[in-house]
Amino acid sequence: MSSNKKESTSEPRVGVYICHCGGNISDHVDVEQVAENIRKIPGVVVSHTNTFMCSDPGQELIQEDIKSGKINRVVVASCAPSLHELTFRNAIKRADMNPYLYDHANIREQDSWVHHGDPATAKATTLVAAAVAKTKRLEPLDPIRVDARNHVIVIGGGMAGLRAALDLSSRGIAVSLIEKSPFLGGQAANLDKLVPTEASAGDLIKQLAQAAVEDPNIQISTCSQIVGFEGYVGNFKVTVQTHPPDADTRRQIIRGITSDKSQVGKMIPFVGYFPSAVPTSEQTRIIDTGVIVFATGFKTYTPRQGEFGFGDFPEVITLPMFIRHMAQAAANDKHLSFNGKKIRRVAMIHCVGSRQIPGIHEADENDYMNEYCSRTCCSATLRAAMEIRENFPKTQVLDFYRDIRTYGRGQEDYYDRASESNVLFFRYEPEDSPLVEKNSSGDFPLKISVKDTLTFGEEIEADVDLIILSVGMEPNPITGLVDMMKLPVGSDRFLQEVHPKLRPVELANTGILLAGTCQAPMDISETCNAAQAAAVKASALLGKGYVELDPFVAGVDLAACSGTGACVDVCPVDAVKLKPVKINGEEVERAEVNPAICTGCGVCVAECPHNAIDVKGWTLKQYEDMVDAIVAA
Repeated sequence: MSSNKKESTSEPRVGVYICHCGGNISDHVDVEQVAENIRKIPGVVVSHTNTFMCSDPGQELIQEDIKSGKINRVVVASCAPSLHELTFRNAIKRADMNPYLYDHANIREQDSWVHHGDPATAKATTLVAAAVAKTKRLEPLDPIRVDARNHVIVIGGGMAGLRAALDLSSRGIAVSLIEKSPFLGGQAANLDKLVPTEASAGDLIKQLAQAAVEDPNIQISTCSQIVGFEGYVGNFKVTVQTHPPDADTRRQIIRGITSDKSQVGKMIPFVGYFPSAVPTSEQTRIIDTGVIVFATGFKTYTPRQGEFGFGDFPEVITLPMFIRHMAQAAANDKHLSFNGKKIRRVAMIHCVGSRQIPGIHEADENDYMNEYCSRTCCSATLRAAMEIRENFPKTQVLDFYRDIRTYGRGQEDYYDRASESNVLFFRYEPEDSPLVEKNSSGDFPLKISVKDTLTFGEEIEADVDLIILSVGMEPNPITGLVDMMKLPVGSDRFLQEVHPKLRPVELANTGILLAGTCQAPMDISETCNAAQAAAVKASALLGKGYVELDPFVAGVDLAACSGTGACVDVCPVDAVKLKPVKINGEEVERAEVNPAICTGCGVCVAECPHNAIDVKGWTLKQYEDMVDAIVAA
């Protein structure tokens, strides 16, 4: 604390460090000229450049200037702060200086990537000058420390949820796993064999589910959902409601085994692992937890009525429906059969419900389109095609694709094996998707036609007995949880991580993590990897028994506050409350900020009529000085 006091009272001596970014910046900004311009600003004592400021030599340059006593404030001008702000804070901290006496000027995304030549150099000088002005007014801050409960709630009992729960338990963390259905296994239970290992999906689910059920550190609640939420990282309070399944669930999903205790602890093919008898009455309880892991998974796309004939013709089915059929089909005939009919020729259509293009494809009832690639469909489709050809050699397979995307180790082999098995491939453009019609002649029920780009747009027609639609992934509908917890959602409706590389399993809501396909389409290997990453991150958060949070939160000047409550009304995270205090012997209400909940958004600052509230590290005075520096540049 003595060093903080010294840093606060000493005259600001600012060190500026400008990055070439390997040419990303210096190819368009005259970095040396910027450094020369900045040296003229009062209070700047050093102004250096480096090819890569984030490298070890770059960080050591900053540390040497701090340790020598040359500087007590730092400005780094480089790429976006979201990439390396933490890198430089840690470097400053290792040099025994308060890491919050630092500011970052983004001269790549905000300058060199959008400007060139003299304008880029001039703008870089302005951005750095503004950062210097702000830095002079910075005060030493301490991270906010909150106690953390050694417990995690995992929402979802699929592959991601099971994997995360087991990894957390192995690290000595208690886990409550909440699953809305009576079964564990999620969408993986709808698979037969896994790509590319050919392992049994049911066996893998059973292995993980049994391990979780038998783990005394994991409490599993099926037929349960979250109905209430409050708190902050380390100290969340979650209300869980458990309810008996409705009649349809009992009949259709549980397949008549709800009350059959002999099924407990068994894996039911294409349903899931049944861990316990289902509840017979509704129960509500509150769970105190430190971290929440979302493993809410995905659902397969349901084609709209008439899409490629789906719903119009019984011979048009989805790939998951076909996978289930194939798992039960006996390879004792040279022809595949479906619904008692011999299948002489089958057509498979890729990208149904994925890679949709506005103006070409039709949006759903909520005006959404799935513009992303679902990534796993191509390999699954090719595996099914190969299996048909190998088990039923008299059944022909026609494959209609936009692009073959068999990414991942060993998955291209499915394309090779399908080709070697005489699967016929036809490539189509989105605007010329295959047309499915009732066959008015011959003994085949359907006719499919398409312009084949492999033969330079030749019109291809084929009579078929069966059409299989390779449907993509959609995020499970969790609107209630999204609204309750104020979770960030991407344009694709999947939950949105902070950064795909630097913080890939973290939400902007501190203490809430992502695992698996609630975040994006993934195969099972990727899903388990993401779940393990979430478990590691949760362990890191809870391992010390407390959590340290950045101090960029709102603070109230009680002398200026009049208790209007305007800040309370606008706070999006309910971090501000009016609390009774005594001033001059009189009890009055004044604003109080819970720093563990506050996100530092600044909405309250703009709303306060008396300027009685400010965000630490981003005060109005600092903004004013930045604006003055920009005007003067």
